Amino acid sequence: MKIIIDSNRIIAALIKESTTRSIISDQFFEFISPDFIFTEIRKYEEDIIKKAKITKNEFEILLAILFENIEVISKEEYEKIIIEIKEKIEDPKDLPYLAVAILTDSYGIWSHDPDFSKQKILRILTNIDMLNISGKSKF
Repeated sequence: MKIIIDSNRIIAALIKESTTRSIISDQFFEFISPDFIFTEIRKYEEDIIKKAKITKNEFEILLAILFENIEVISKEEYEKIIIEIKEKIEDPKDLPYLAVAILTDSYGIWSHDPDFSKQKILRILTNIDMLNISGKSKF
């Protein structure tokens, strides 16, 4: 199942061993993200390292491990879609994720960003939704 993964899920997985890390490694999902995700992650790199209490090297290793299960789509592939949908979206940082979701015909976007809930293009999925979809929910 194709799911777009938002940077806040990667950041959460970098900060601590969690349900989010477990979901990212679940082979049930085919995770996809725009290359813009690296800009957002690098923006918070120092904060992530401090919160996670890890070294820069450990950060890089963990980031590489997490991205083993994520297909990254280049801007050249989705930029035409951004032009088509930009008037419908409030937060410009959401545009690459929505464009990639449309391009790849994804089921939804896995994010805990409340701004995504304002858009009416695709379903937004939380950790609980992801666990329910994969059949691993305890609820």
